[in-house]
Amino acid sequence: MSDHASDFVLQAVSFDTLEGWKDDDPSGLFEVMRRCRRQISDVKLYRTGSLGLSSEDLLPLLHAAEDFTPSSPSAARAFFETHCRPFLIRRKDGNPGFVTAFYEPDIEVSERPDEVFRFPFYRRPDDLIDLDDANRPADLDNSYAFGRLHDGRIAAYPDRRAIDQGFLEGRGLEIAWAKSKVDVFFVHVQGAARLRYGDGRIGRITYAAKAGHPFSAVGKLLIDRGEIARADVSMQSIRAWLARNPEYVDEVLWHNRSYIFFREAPVADPEAGPVAAAKVPLLAGRSLAVDRMVHTFGFPFFIRSESLTHLDDARPFRRLMLALDTGSAIVGPARGDIFTGSGDLAGERAGTVRNDADFAILIPQAAAGRFD
Repeated sequence: MSDHASDFVLQAVSFDTLEGWKDDDPSGLFEVMRRCRRQISDVKLYRTGSLGLSSEDLLPLLHAAEDFTPSSPSAARAFFETHCRPFLIRRKDGNPGFVTAFYEPDIEVSERPDEVFRFPFYRRPDDLIDLDDANRPADLDNSYAFGRLHDGRIAAYPDRRAIDQGFLEGRGLEIAWAKSKVDVFFVHVQGAARLRYGDGRIGRITYAAKAGHPFSAVGKLLIDRGEIARADVSMQSIRAWLARNPEYVDEVLWHNRSYIFFREAPVADPEAGPVAAAKVPLLAGRSLAVDRMVHTFGFPFFIRSESLTHLDDARPFRRLMLALDTGSAIVGPARGDIFTGSGDLAGERAGTVRNDADFAILIPQAAAGRFD
């Protein structure tokens, strides 16, 4: 799937034609929108994606939400009907959109390594630098947003295998140690975790940077090898296969050369979601990771998936969500990752989401005319 705006079109529609819109209750989004407004106004504008919608285009909607408290689901919907116009995202290749899901794992950790807790979560190394068109070496693909600066030269950073084999040892970058290499890997996939220490303390880590190598799905590797049927692939089935085949764990995990570095995040409210790429706490069931090369954080999306039923009491998934995060595997204009919450139950819900979906983006009135 390309990240170029020329590969899709926006089709103006009415709220009346958004199937499921009249049954949704987006009331919970207003506090998140207020947090986005403060982030944009007081800290930093969100990066503008190739669609061309900017933080400035979003601000009128966020300002309108500042003092609005919906009295009912219909009042919440009416707010968006007044201030936005919906546009379906149509891929020119005719394929539907696609959603997966992610969650915040709970991981038992130790602040010191021992025979049980042996697998670290690392902070961002000081020799990892951001790359752009001005400093990216010619032999590195444009997809590399990070590299290594060493002895005055910039090159690709060591990959998952090299780091697992000790490249970062002895540099004091460890945040905490987990019991399982597989658990650490899936925290990398999710991009955040709650850490539970033996003395009862709760910590939180969230994405800080990555080594830069492309994301390669281990599920696809196992499908291609005939180990798991395509229809059965999920986080749960991958974990089960790895548990049955411990001698292949390194080989399979090292297939995904991408490696994630973390930062410690405050835990002011353990019940709030992790602070992700948009720098606001994620709201379970209402936060969407998108391709930030195409889209801009903070914009509302109405997602409809008739085949995705286990997140909404056996009903088709039809919800208004905010774009608040991104991910290496989230590529394309109609590709999203739904945040299901924190803990094991959220993980069970997230692990089996692989569904076709329709994407509609809600564009504030003043900017919507550019897309007619």
